[in-house]
Amino acid sequence: MKEEFLHFVWLYKKFKLTDLFTTIGQPITILNTGQYLQKEGPDFFNAQLIINNLRWAGNIEIHLKSSDWYVHHHQNDANYDNVILHVVWEHDVDVFRQNNDSIPVLELKNYVQPVIVAQYEQLMKPKSWINCEKEISNIEDFTLQHWIERLFIERLQKKAIEVNNLLAATINDWEHVFYAFLAKSFGLNANGNSFLKMIQTLPMSVIRKERHNLQHLEALFFGTIGLLNTDYEDVYFLELKKEWIFMQHKYQLETVNHLTIQFFKHRPDNFPTIRLAQFAQLIYSHDNLFQACLDVTSTKEMYQLFTVQVSPYWRSHYIFDKESPLKKKFITPRFIDLVILNCIIPFRFCYASSKGNEPIEQLIAFATAISPEKNAIIERFQRLGIKPVDSYHSQALLQLKNGYCNYNRCLNCEIGQKLINFTSSN
Repeated sequence: MKEEFLHFVWLYKKFKLTDLFTTIGQPITILNTGQYLQKEGPDFFNAQLIINNLRWAGNIEIHLKSSDWYVHHHQNDANYDNVILHVVWEHDVDVFRQNNDSIPVLELKNYVQPVIVAQYEQLMKPKSWINCEKEISNIEDFTLQHWIERLFIERLQKKAIEVNNLLAATINDWEHVFYAFLAKSFGLNANGNSFLKMIQTLPMSVIRKERHNLQHLEALFFGTIGLLNTDYEDVYFLELKKEWIFMQHKYQLETVNHLTIQFFKHRPDNFPTIRLAQFAQLIYSHDNLFQACLDVTSTKEMYQLFTVQVSPYWRSHYIFDKESPLKKKFITPRFIDLVILNCIIPFRFCYASSKGNEPIEQLIAFATAISPEKNAIIERFQRLGIKPVDSYHSQALLQLKNGYCNYNRCLNCEIGQKLINFTSSN
């Protein structure tokens, strides 16, 4: 049993609420269990109790054993002097405040129904993938849909942290951060961080000056990321390298030599060279791509905005100095979907939040218009009977697995709480 379980037993009042007594026989009446803030200090703040006919207001501290009070050194911490009740599973020693006053103790094991404990222990037993894999398909749709929305928003909030960190590094240059976040999406998992670092390294003023010249943009991106460091006799490669050396001197730019660019295991259309060429073409094709991505109101408009092809050289190449069959290499709708999910939606969420707006319904509409992702996590959920119909649901499931299931946070999960019969009664 974990202490967190007792927190939720207390929070949701999943114990006998009548005929409560302290370990020395004093009657207890709970008026308010307090606020569960999950911060340093006592576990519940501003609780209200009647103990032995006296009304108390203060904090609640919860432990598996009374002796944990001393294990955690609370006897030396003034923050715990206003604890009015020590709630434990097992009482094994008396505890005292710094002034030597004894703290009343409630031993919960005498008041919690065995079925609640059994449900918790069953859920927390090791499973092959997730703890509730045998029960999740039986969860009622109302509970699941309510939790899906919360998970989707949590995923946006998690991604917003990265946006805000980049904003701090660029002194709130939203356009620069947008390009960095967009570049990361174009780099996919293997090269995303390198693409991000590429844009972070380039001053936004340089990108703004050169974005009306496609070849200059390609030289900037390929040069900064280190793909022009080798020697080829390829005419276009030499042109880009010449442009890069000139701009490097003109703007005092640096090559980010420690970046690693991965070609291995990528299909040719996902080679970093092609994604960089498409990224450059996208910026070149729109005078203000940043504002355009904020203004579009549907996925259909987003597809129109992002449907660009590569420059002539890359239509017949996947890598430098090796010609391939001619192909226009448009940004595909499926790739645009990934960009919308991983960049546009979280960025618009963060930008709108900074303006005091709550665009959740509009962002959900974007996600529901996109087919669910296909990956190992979603496939496992499907085998368990949870079949997402769109990316709104699949994004939420990714947050569920990565943010809850992987860390056994069943007690913080609405599905887990339902399975242990935790429902709010406060």
